[in-house]
Amino acid sequence: MRYPILLLTLLLSGPALAAAPSEQPPELTPVPDGPPGADDTPTVTIKSTNEGTVEEYRSGGQVYMLKVVPKVGKPYYLVDPNGNGRFNRMETLPGLQPPQWVIKDF
Repeated sequence: MRYPILLLTLLLSGPALAAAPSEQPPELTPVPDGPPGADDTPTVTIKSTNEGTVEEYRSGGQVYMLKVVPKVGKPYYLVDPNGNGRFNRMETLPGLQPPQWVIKDF
């Protein structure tokens, strides 16, 4: 009983949709290619020394993060959260935490 009602509904809805006036979409403007500006793209500068490697991350000409990879020891990050030139040391990037799922409990 359901199939004839479904078939009848589909047959009657086809002409109703075809008869509805189609609205033209508003005029769309194309999106320009490339980045918005040279100052907006972050740049990375890698400096190597005898003690290790320092990666400087800049945006708009201002350093916002440093990644320090010493020859001996664990890498760490220096992050400027407010843009005032004061860096906070962090062992991992802010907002990133490794997953801590329990695989098996003993």
